[in-house]
Amino acid sequence: MQDHSFHTMPDGRRIAYRYASGEGPAIVFLPGYMSDMAGGKATALMDWAQANGRSCLLLDYSGCGESDGDFADGTLSRWREEAIALIDQFVTVPVIIVGSSMGGWLNLLVAETLGLRLAGLVGIASAPDFTDWGRSEADKAALVAGKTVYDENPYGPEPTPMHPGFFADGQANRRLTSTIAIDAPVRLLHGQKDADVPWQVSLQLAEALRSDDVQVTLVKDGDHRLSRHQDIALLLRLIETIA
Repeated sequence: MQDHSFHTMPDGRRIAYRYASGEGPAIVFLPGYMSDMAGGKATALMDWAQANGRSCLLLDYSGCGESDGDFADGTLSRWREEAIALIDQFVTVPVIIVGSSMGGWLNLLVAETLGLRLAGLVGIASAPDFTDWGRSEADKAALVAGKTVYDENPYGPEPTPMHPGFFADGQANRRLTSTIAIDAPVRLLHGQKDADVPWQVSLQLAEALRSDDVQVTLVKDGDHRLSRHQDIALLLRLIETIA
């Protein structure tokens, strides 16, 4: 993706982003674990926003995509800080945060800080607390001991790492164990053939959210990515129910 820019954080790390100005609510997209703003869903959202004159912000977390940093240093708290910094810098209208997989966990953490600026949330195969339900006891013990755990990667040749720092921060930021103090409208989209995040997690999330305006849409033949043409069209319709 050629037209990105960089935002410099106080410690000097540069965060790659794309921003299109327009009417609100602004769409802010948070990608999944080891993903970036060059993905199909992010690109489709930016294209839709520009075609409709709507404000849109995409970013690469530090250690991902075009941003500075080492992925091994990445944590939810660190990436939340980056997302909030970019929102504070560029977005002056209310925000709809769209999060995919891990981004559907991170969007909860970002939303909690936005207050009245939050217009709504959209989760795509949201994966809150996956450091807990997504890891075996043996994995957890290894991570607590400071070891990196590797998983088979169905999307590429290299295994997917989980580093001890990310695990510890994830465990400290679990949200499914108590009421999530978010009152804005929420739309959750999940494929029932998702091999990475059980669709029941979206039902758990819906139950945990304090908001009464929560809708869960299940796609019976949908996989984890939900990147097909019909999946993207459904995502855009869900966003429009809030926007």
